[in-house]
Amino acid sequence: MPDSRPQRRLMSPLTRRILLINLAAPISLVLAFLYLDQFRLGLIETRLTSLRYEANLIAGALGESAISPEEFTPALDPEMARQLLRRLSAQSSARARLFTAEGELIADSRLLLAAGRGVVTRQLPPPEIDTPWERTLVGIYDSINAAFMTTFDLPKYVELPFSHANDYVEARRALEGEEDGQLRDLGDGRIMLSAAVPVQGLRKVVGALMLTVDSTEIDTRVREERLAVLKIFAAVLGFTVLASLYLAGAIVRPIHRLAEAAERIRAAKGRIAHLHIPDFSNRHDEIGDLSAVLRAMTAALSQRLDAIERFAADVSHEIKNPLTSLRSAMETFERTEKPELRQRLLEVMKDDVRRMDRLITDISSASRLDAELARTEAAPIDIAAMLRSVVDTYAMRSEATGAPKIELRLIEPGPYMAPGFESQLGQVARNLIDNAISFSPKDGTIVVDVRREPKHVVFSVTDEGPGIPAENLESIFDRFYSERPSSEAFGLHSGLGLSIARQIVHSLGGRIHAENRDDGKTGARFVVRLPL
Repeated sequence: MPDSRPQRRLMSPLTRRILLINLAAPISLVLAFLYLDQFRLGLIETRLTSLRYEANLIAGALGESAISPEEFTPALDPEMARQLLRRLSAQSSARARLFTAEGELIADSRLLLAAGRGVVTRQLPPPEIDTPWERTLVGIYDSINAAFMTTFDLPKYVELPFSHANDYVEARRALEGEEDGQLRDLGDGRIMLSAAVPVQGLRKVVGALMLTVDSTEIDTRVREERLAVLKIFAAVLGFTVLASLYLAGAIVRPIHRLAEAAERIRAAKGRIAHLHIPDFSNRHDEIGDLSAVLRAMTAALSQRLDAIERFAADVSHEIKNPLTSLRSAMETFERTEKPELRQRLLEVMKDDVRRMDRLITDISSASRLDAELARTEAAPIDIAAMLRSVVDTYAMRSEATGAPKIELRLIEPGPYMAPGFESQLGQVARNLIDNAISFSPKDGTIVVDVRREPKHVVFSVTDEGPGIPAENLESIFDRFYSERPSSEAFGLHSGLGLSIARQIVHSLGGRIHAENRDDGKTGARFVVRLPL
């Protein structure tokens, strides 16, 4: 048999499911943002356009101010072009290179040519990040970026000490009078953006200006935006995890406590009244409802077990009485030789046997009743039609035996529909009528009436007997309670009839009670109230 005890785990499956469901949305959003390169591509396109615009402005200024006036054929003045280019590109982050009409490099904003010496200028790297958690986020970002960043199939960028226009396709096209832009791979994840435009003087191409800038600024901006999102995500993640753990605890811990309590009850060897189910009914949610139902079920189970124990004790006591009487009669029968006494002892033994037979039969019926009520589905039945069938049977019997007369009275026209079991409710009616017959005089009348209330169908059995002592109006429904008329033969009743009737009525959600007549006559009335 598999072990049904709740297992202790570091994290329950329900907690894991709650965490996964709550984390799915923020993680999906962040991953989608990290994988999405449209923002970066848009920035690159925008920067390339602005680079062309900037190159056209500088080329126009060069064409107006850096043309040598001494030459018949317009040409760039190298010294003047260098000075002008240095001034125009000073405020720009782009690198400017100027080529002559023959493709020779005469000016480079990052390579200041003077007396054959070259001085290279470079931008300073960004400041280091000192915060540990920021370094952690940067490390996470770099790992994801390296694994999933979109790569482009671009030509490699090669830096030459002294380049020529023929080294760059966009510069060659600019010398041909066309504007052009190119993207190249720097090999470290960055992209080199390049825009080249012709420099014209007197409507003639006298050179080519090429502006280049790497994607460091763009990547830095994208990186900052994504790191900002990662920071927000880290805060949301922490809150989501804590909220999920709280939610899981609010669900899992109570359920686990309920499961442990249920397991203790299942494994209990004796009484379970001292074992309690935790009360979460003040939560006012489904777990509170589950706790209330389990507590009610445990209370009902405890009451059922107590009832079984009491029933077993009562059965033992009731069977022991006729057995004791039978044993005493048999021992006396063996010792006496008087015929009259032996005959009386034989009658006593027969009565005891009949009493035991009736007792065992009723006990067997009462034991089967629980199972029958549990297996049978209640169905709407006409209470008046059921009572008419029972009363007709007793009416024919009373004519033959001289028993009290039985009348059925309907307070108003039927039908009187109520959910129930026709055979069991018929047994209730028969038990009540049998009890009334026992206490009614031979010429008396037993009245069975039916009426309808707003929420119930009510039928009652009224006799003309001596009535019931006030202190016994409730105890007469106890098992094996028997207070019979003196004229009735001993052992004909086991004391289970009224107890069985109450058990059947209660199983249908109804009520049964006894009362004395209040119409000026003596007698008792048993009232059964069933829900519509």
